[in-house]
Amino acid sequence: MTASTKPTAEYAGKPLPEVQIITNRLLSADTTEKLLNALDVIPDIRQINMTGESLPKIIGNGPGKGLENNHSERKIIHVGGKEVELRYLVGGFYIELEVDDEEVLDARLDQIKAACNEHIEHGYTMQVGRYSKYRPTLHDYRSA
Repeated sequence: MTASTKPTAEYAGKPLPEVQIITNRLLSADTTEKLLNALDVIPDIRQINMTGESLPKIIGNGPGKGLENNHSERKIIHVGGKEVELRYLVGGFYIELEVDDEEVLDARLDQIKAACNEHIEHGYTMQVGRYSKYRPTLHDYRSA
C-alpha cells in the first residue's frame, strides 16, 4: 500500500476517485495475475492496491514457528512484463483512477467491470468512492 514515488504537485490534496472491488472468495495466484494483466491495459489507472490474507515467508506462530512457509499460492507472478512477488491471497482491490470527467469515469468503470466479470468466477462487489487517505491527517502530525 505504499507508493515508491511521491505524488505529483497537481495531485496533492485532490481526492481522485477510487474503485473498491471485494471478491466473494479469495483469489488464486493465477486468477490474480490474469485480473491484474487485464486491468493493466486500462488507461487512467493511477495505482492498484491489493488486500487479503497474508502468506508470510516464515511461519510466525504455531507448531511450525520459524519454518519456511511452502504455500503453493506464494509465488512470483508476471504483471505488465514485470515480476511481482505475491504475498497475499487477494480478496480486495483498491483502484485509484486519474479522471476529471464523469463520462470518462463511467467508461473506465465499464472496462474494469468487464475485466472483473471475465476473471472473477465466484462474484464480487464493486463500489466507487474514496477509501484511502489523500492528505495528511492529525495522526500523521502526532506520530512524526
